[in-house]
Parts: sequence; C-alpha cells; structure tokens
Amino acid sequence: MDLDLLRAFVAFAEHGTFAGASSALHVSQATLHGQIARLSEQLGVPLYRRVGHGVELTEDGVRVLAFARETDARIRGFRDELRAGASSQPVVLAAGEGAFLYLLGPAVRAFHGKALAPLRLLTRSGPTALEAVRRGEAQLAVTALASVPDDLEAQALAHVGAKVLIPRRHPLARKRALRLRDLAGERLIVPPIGAPHRDAIARAMEAEGLVWSPAVEAQGWELMAHFARMGLGLAIVNAFCRVPNGLHARPLRALPPVTYRVLWRRGAALSHAAEALRAMITTKRAGS
Repeated sequence: MDLDLLRAFVAFAEHGTFAGASSALHVSQATLHGQIARLSEQLGVPLYRRVGHGVELTEDGVRVLAFARETDARIRGFRDELRAGASSQPVVLAAGEGAFLYLLGPAVRAFHGKALAPLRLLTRSGPTALEAVRRGEAQLAVTALASVPDDLEAQALAHVGAKVLIPRRHPLARKRALRLRDLAGERLIVPPIGAPHRDAIARAMEAEGLVWSPAVEAQGWELMAHFARMGLGLAIVNAFCRVPNGLHARPLRALPPVTYRVLWRRGAALSHAAEALRAMITTKRAGS
C-alpha cells in the first residue's frame, strides 16, 4: 500500500474538501482526486460520498483514516527511536472531564514522568471520545460505557455509583443514604438532556413512577457541585466526585453503577508508549 496515498487521504479527511487538502499538500486538485481514487481502487471500497455541497467519509473511509494515521505515526515513531532513542510522536488520550479529574491523574503523572513519548490529552465525553479513537485522532479513550462496541476493545477500570451533594443544613443531610423517593419535590441539579447520567436518572425516576423536573442543568461535575454549594438544589453526581466544603454527600443506591473503561480500536497496533499508558491507566487509578 502506497504511504503517499494514505497521507494524501489523511489530509483530505482532515480538511473535508479537495481544495483545502490540495492547498495544504501543494498539489493540484486533479492530482489529489487521482490519489484518492487510486487508494480506493487498491482497497476495493469507496472512501467518501458526496453530501450536498460537501463530502463525508464512508464507514470504510473512517477505518482507512484510522489505519493511515496509525501507520504514519508508527513509522515516524520508529524512525525517531532509531535516531534518538525515544519517539517524538505523541500518545493521544481522549476522556471526559470526570475521568481526567477523578480517575486518570496518577496514570497521566506517571506517564509524563517516564518521558516515553509526548502526551496529548483531548477532553472528549462519551460518543465523541469513541469517535476520536475510531478516526485515529486518539489511540486510547476512557469513558463510562455499558457495553463495548464491536469495533473497539476495552478494559474495565472502575464501577462508579451515584451520590447526592446536599447542603449541611438540609433535612436530608441527616439520612445515611437516600432513595429516589426522598428526592421527590426537591430542586435537583443534573446534567443536560442527552448525557448518560441524566438518562440514567430519568429511567430510574420513571421506573418508580416519580414525576420530576430539574431545577438546574449543568455540564460537568464541578459546576454541578458549585451550584449545590450556592444553595440552588441537590446535585446528583458520580460517587468519585469530591465533596466541597459546606456540603454533605449521601449515597443514592437506586442508580446502578456505571463502568468506566479504557478503549482502543480493535486490531490497532498500539505503539510501545501507548501500551505503556494503557497499562498505567489500569494499574494507577485514583483511589486504588
């Protein structure tokens, strides 16, 4: 497989247009068209489709993009190791705010201290973290996931329950643990619609026949805790979240725990540095 064709396809995918990619590569659009067509011919699959005035990658195109990025990074990294003894190619990790704040700190510090390769962190939540891995933008992702998609491999990191952050003078602060029914009629601080944690709350409330509506929608555990501390309501957060001064935390056992996993593309040949980071993530979790 021609590496120049793979690199041309990466430029095309990243720019999203033949005009932008050809300009970046300093070739004509006709030349780039020919390169992408030859790659598609060699592989025997269409790599993109026209959508309105633009283009989008096919499912096979996304797989080729990830392979091309991975291949280019491995070649450059191997060359660096031969010449300098260490890779200059970054290991890229995609994860959400909560994972970075409460699960990944020890692993990130340990990897940075080893200086095996540069480390690049992408703040991506849920589906966007998985998409970064699928497209080869990140070698690894960490997110809460009930089941693992067929095109990815995964290792479980932690099972995390839920708790409620309550102002110290609130009557519910006297309880050792809370049920969903205890929250009926309370002002609740929850994530926005579409967030997995919000969906889990909604399903649990519906299962118990409870009618509810959030008082505050906030993106991110820290902001939810901040609003609870301001007295705007009770924040339902993951159990690993820190408890700010002025608040109590009480477990909410009605919500099933979520499983955080480290994920990578099935069949991907991870670099030595990426493998090292994956091992550190599974052995150096916060609180372990």
